[in-house]
Amino acid sequence: MSTEPSAEPSRSRSPARAVKGAASHLAGAWSTIALWTSALSQRHLDVALKTGSHITTRIIEYPGEWMADEELGQLVDDLRSVASKTLPDGQLTYGVFSGDRERLSRAIITILRDRATGKPIAFNALSGIDLKVHGRDMKVIHLGLVMVDPDVRSKGLSWVLYGLTCQVLFARNQFRPLWHSNVTQVPALIGMMSETFSDVYPHPAAPTRRSFEHLLIARRIMESHRHVFGVGPDAGFDEARFVITNAYTGGSDDLRKTFDQAPKHRNDTYNTFCAEQLDYDRGDDVLQLGRMDLAAGRRLLGDVPRRFLPSVLGTLLMVAFQRAALPAVHWFSAERHWGILRPWTR
Repeated sequence: MSTEPSAEPSRSRSPARAVKGAASHLAGAWSTIALWTSALSQRHLDVALKTGSHITTRIIEYPGEWMADEELGQLVDDLRSVASKTLPDGQLTYGVFSGDRERLSRAIITILRDRATGKPIAFNALSGIDLKVHGRDMKVIHLGLVMVDPDVRSKGLSWVLYGLTCQVLFARNQFRPLWHSNVTQVPALIGMMSETFSDVYPHPAAPTRRSFEHLLIARRIMESHRHVFGVGPDAGFDEARFVITNAYTGGSDDLRKTFDQAPKHRNDTYNTFCAEQLDYDRGDDVLQLGRMDLAAGRRLLGDVPRRFLPSVLGTLLMVAFQRAALPAVHWFSAERHWGILRPWTR
């Protein structure tokens, strides 16, 4: 092999570019260290990371419990601004759009912003539902609203809006299985839930057995938490099919679609299931239940673009570390109340 120098121009970086690159890496490293340090004192999840060349994503857990009024009001305004572009002819009145602090105390919001302008361009609003099943407390995460500014659709944001927050909450739960619920009449979303989570019922493409736990969770949700997804008290629930009849009577009317309007899945099995099981004129929805576990986590990680894997994995590790280390940090803080072991407050 020839060892003569190439005639092509040198591709080595100039000193100025090298210094700039090193400064950028140092700033990124410092930002990561600061994120991990701040995580040790957070009672609630509040993390931000880069999820696109021009997009920053922030995941905020239960903002109604800790955000100041002004910041909370701005967050609600940002959500409404995205919704107004998605549903220009209507106005949603339930859940996070109500601005009610109590409702926002159970919300887990993922909001995407343009890095240059700070303008909100998309969001996902999940809800934490506290149930008692088999005599024990259980947390169920409801897969709530996803809205995207029409100007930025088809920009590869689905892995952020549908998967990232679920992975972060799974890590926060110390990678223990976590139940999720989904209420929709959209075939594409029914397919997404079916193909991502484990032990999903109903699962149109791979019929699964409805377990007693599925039934108990569904009953508890419909008994006391139907307001979370905008279903009124007069809606019915078919326990055999997990179909909510006349579902759009609790503030979610503007989300109602015809079958032709509902986005379809690439697998026609889901489309056929919805056409046969749901009465779109009446306004029916499917209630799906599934578990986030290690298998589901691997499936979601497979959707993450390779260039963002390091930041996503770093965030998951940080969140898991926070959950494990926070009790120790609080124990060594003499300023904090700690049950009967440290009953005083200062």
